[in-house]
Amino acid sequence: MGAFTMDPDWLCFDPHPSKPSFRPPAGAVDAHCHVFGPGDVFPFAPERKYTPCDAGKDKLFALRDFLGFERNVIVQATCHGADNRALVDSLRASGGMARGVATVRDTVSAEELAELHEAGVRGVRFNFVRRLVDPKPDAYYHSIIERIAPLGWHVVIYFEASDLDEKWDFFTSLPTTVVVDHMGRPDVTKPLDGPEFSRFQQLMDEHENIVSKVSCPERLSRSGPPDYHDVIPFARKLVERFPDRVLWGTDWPHPNMTTHMPDDGELVNIIPRIAPTEELQRKLLVDNPMRIYWP
Repeated sequence: MGAFTMDPDWLCFDPHPSKPSFRPPAGAVDAHCHVFGPGDVFPFAPERKYTPCDAGKDKLFALRDFLGFERNVIVQATCHGADNRALVDSLRASGGMARGVATVRDTVSAEELAELHEAGVRGVRFNFVRRLVDPKPDAYYHSIIERIAPLGWHVVIYFEASDLDEKWDFFTSLPTTVVVDHMGRPDVTKPLDGPEFSRFQQLMDEHENIVSKVSCPERLSRSGPPDYHDVIPFARKLVERFPDRVLWGTDWPHPNMTTHMPDDGELVNIIPRIAPTEELQRKLLVDNPMRIYWP
């Protein structure tokens, strides 16, 4: 395998996060995290737009246990493109305690999809964030959906808030469960009840197949760590308004962070601030991810 050198300005995950004071409920799922390589075993994709540090499955599972979670949903990282070998290896090593979201091309075969399903993949991710990928025409994604439909998989979409109107018709045409990454990346300097975030809530209000991850305050915040207080009202609004259609995840190992590297223990401590009751916490961390990933 070829050698990989991470980008010189790459921020690596915190190797020594604090122990969270919040204790997740039994069966809790970290529903958004990644594995990177190791690059000498699972090479990064030639078309990648970044080269990260290694962050393999052993470190991910150790973090899961340290933070008090029982399961993971591992999302294919864009640095691996449509080569899902690192993801599949992690799923098979998890003993059934992890599920996956893959990236596939429109040329993927039924046999390849069956292998991914057997390993624990339950969805595909479509990334529309232009600084990370080069989005394809809508027909490309629809052809993939036709291939995954027999498996009952869902679709994860990642986009910027400013792109929602442009992609509205496409997003609302998807026949599967649709999981939105990170609340559609709202601009948290704008009002909670302003037109932009209201438009996202309208999307969820009118389409009951749409689920939102209320994750990644470290990506959205302008006020910064450790409290990320400007993000809390946005996440709490979705948790309270759509309690059966929200998920939470660490986003470990936090790819493409430029300002700081979050403390994963502090991220866990945010959970009771966005889901203030035990019932909401159980739905967010146990019931909802189990329904979608371990039906």
